Formats: sequence, structure tokens, C-alpha cells
Amino acid sequence: MITVGIVEDDKDIRIGIQKYLTHQKDLLCEITGESVEEFLARSKGMEFPDVILSDIGLPGMSGIDGMKLIKEEHPETDIIMLTVYNDWQKIFDSLRAGASGYLVKNTPLAEIKKAIETVRAGGSVMSPEIARKVMEHFNTAASLQAQKTRPESVLTPKEKEIVVGLVDGLSYKMLADRMSISIDTIRFHIKNIYKKLQVNSKAEVISKSLRGEI
Repeated sequence: MITVGIVEDDKDIRIGIQKYLTHQKDLLCEITGESVEEFLARSKGMEFPDVILSDIGLPGMSGIDGMKLIKEEHPETDIIMLTVYNDWQKIFDSLRAGASGYLVKNTPLAEIKKAIETVRAGGSVMSPEIARKVMEHFNTAASLQAQKTRPESVLTPKEKEIVVGLVDGLSYKMLADRMSISIDTIRFHIKNIYKKLQVNSKAEVISKSLRGEI
């Protein structure tokens, strides 16, 4: 059973998503709030959700600041940003803060359900239009970086292949299958990647890759 929380100030959207998820097999959505502060207050004394769907523009604390706070206390919780914002800075700030996914609000409910299952399995999700913006920014950053003198990457070819898989949203199992190695070997390489890049999460690795720093 995957438990889901919702932080959304639009009551109709919040209730609509909650009702849909509640009727899905293996999903449970009990804690919701119109702000980060309300959500956290309601979560006290309850089992904290596995996945949280959060807007960015909220009354009080922003969804991005709220995500940072939540990830500090509950690092195992996956957070998917569900918002109307589709500008690069918001996307980048969300990924840097630890978001496992970024969806626009017109995403069909069935796709939201699939996204929840994907991030819980270790993957990442983005709406197609968001993915396009990320790729456009990545291509621009890569082009600018190519014009500069840069030191040789500290990553091995196999580690680079794993980073590409992380950017593509692959889970550890999917990476292991693609590369024909064990999940334990993937975890070993991931630890080395974190150490070499001086990061602590997949989101930071992805952010560095998108900025052309790998």
C-alpha cells in the first residue's frame, strides 16, 4: 500500500485528486492540506505519507521551501510537484530541493497515479512539456559548456552511463537490467558517483548533469 499526501490550496483540485486516489487499489490518501503548515499539522501523530503531491504557489510557505523542510525530516518520502509553473527556474529549484517528479496540473488523474507508482519504485517523472524544457535547457547549457575549457570528467564511462539513466528517470532495477549488472553493483557505483560529485541525492546528480557539470 502506497500512502499519499496532497498539499494544494485549490479545494476542488485537492478533493478531486484525493477522491480518485482513494478509490485506487493499493493507494491510500488520508492527509491533505491547503498549505504546507496545515499539512504538517494534520500529519502529526499519523504515519507520514510515502509520496506527497505538492503545488508550488501556496499560502504561507512555498511548496519548494516546504519540500526542503519535509525532506530534512522525512528523507524517504518522495515529493512530486504538481503545479501550473513551467518555467525553468521553478523546475530547477524543485529538482535541487529533492523533487522526484514535476507534473503540470492538467495531467490526467490516471497519469498522476502512474507517476506515484513510478517514483515509489525509484524512478522520476516529468510531464512531456516539462521534459522538453529540461532538454532545451540542457542542450543550451551543454553548448555553452562546450565553448569553455573544462577539466576531464572524474566519472568512469560506466558511471556516466548510470547518470544518463538517472536523468532518464530509470530506477535502480531498470538500470541494472539495461546494463546487465546487479542492483548491488548499481548501488556501489551510485555511492562512488555521490562521492566524486560531492552530492547526497539523485536529484543533485540530475541537477549537475542538466547544468553540464558532469
